Amino acid sequence: MAASDAPNSPDNPWPVRTVNTKIADWVHRLGQIWVEGQLTQINRRPGTRVAFLTLRDPAADISISVTCSPDLLARSPVPLTEGSRVVMAGRPSFYTGRATLSLRVTDIRPIGVGELLVRIERLRQLMAAEGLFDSRRKRPIPFLPKTIGVITGRASAAQRDIVSVATSRWPAVRFDIRDAPVQGTTAVPQILKHLAALDENDAVDVIIIARGGGSVEDLLPFSDEALLRAVAAATTPVISAIGHEPDSPLLDLVADVRAATPTDAAKRVVPDVAAELAAVATLRRRSAQALRNWVHREEHRLDGLRRRPVIARPTVLLDQHQADVERMRATLRRDVTRSVDTAQTRVEHLAARLATLGPAQTLARGYAVVQRVDADEPHVVSSRDDMPTGAQLRIRVADGAATATVTTTEGDQ
Repeated sequence: MAASDAPNSPDNPWPVRTVNTKIADWVHRLGQIWVEGQLTQINRRPGTRVAFLTLRDPAADISISVTCSPDLLARSPVPLTEGSRVVMAGRPSFYTGRATLSLRVTDIRPIGVGELLVRIERLRQLMAAEGLFDSRRKRPIPFLPKTIGVITGRASAAQRDIVSVATSRWPAVRFDIRDAPVQGTTAVPQILKHLAALDENDAVDVIIIARGGGSVEDLLPFSDEALLRAVAAATTPVISAIGHEPDSPLLDLVADVRAATPTDAAKRVVPDVAAELAAVATLRRRSAQALRNWVHREEHRLDGLRRRPVIARPTVLLDQHQADVERMRATLRRDVTRSVDTAQTRVEHLAARLATLGPAQTLARGYAVVQRVDADEPHVVSSRDDMPTGAQLRIRVADGAATATVTTTEGDQ
């Protein structure tokens, strides 16, 4: 049994050559592959049959060494330069002597602008379907941010424009400026790092990602999927200020606010102190004029109220009510007097009738009232049966009365 076939253990360790050989065997099993990336280094050594390249992932700080024939570079229909996007076909190779991995390529196909635009369009449709461009996801820009985070090229015109314009509009504004490459293979990783740092800073209220325009190839980092998703996931509002009108990068669609230029971003992010003071002065004048107009209207209303009779002569209502009371009192007195007179006349008539029909008048005409007084209860005699012989009677006439004793009685005959 060979030493490399024996079980690996502390008592039977593999030598370095065995480890590298096994790794090379696994790598070589991968076979031919297609890989896409961005060229960051092209080294053509005169007099050699091998050219050395470095292929970098546009969205991450990851690269791989590439070797190819110099004729392959010369036959490219488009000149290959550092920063070119390419698709390569080759086989991974692991060199056991130096334990290095490289890609031996046999085909290099440059990615043209047309194909890049097609890829960007596919990415745009994908993100639109996910709702990353929806206006309801847009976060509002604060009226007066405490600190403005700026991601742009070092000492670039975009940086100078943002700082100068924002400072002239609001002198007290503060910045947290992060320098990052805005094109090439290192742009996306650096921008992602600075974006994460600014988003975690509680003092930063808004972030501006700026660049002063450029070609379609130069603006490719701002349509990178990793950057777009990081901007969509950020909690701090992001302003895109790429400054390229004909072909807007996808960052303009994902960002919360799209500014046409870095100068436009500076104008959007802070208010103009002169304009704000002028607006305050205008509002003060308008409010003062509105207050004066209100006072004049109220004075006019008070004058109108003072001219009303009820205010000019407050007793007019009392006078009217007093006249009504006097009129009603006279009417009531007249009605009561009429009722009393009517009742008095009626009483007089009744008294006359009563006097006419009373017993005194009857007695005055010669009649008498006979009462039996010897009974248990004296009563008026109304028949012969009430006057038996010997009954004691009291006879009342008009001018007096007399007592009599019944001796005899007579009938109707």
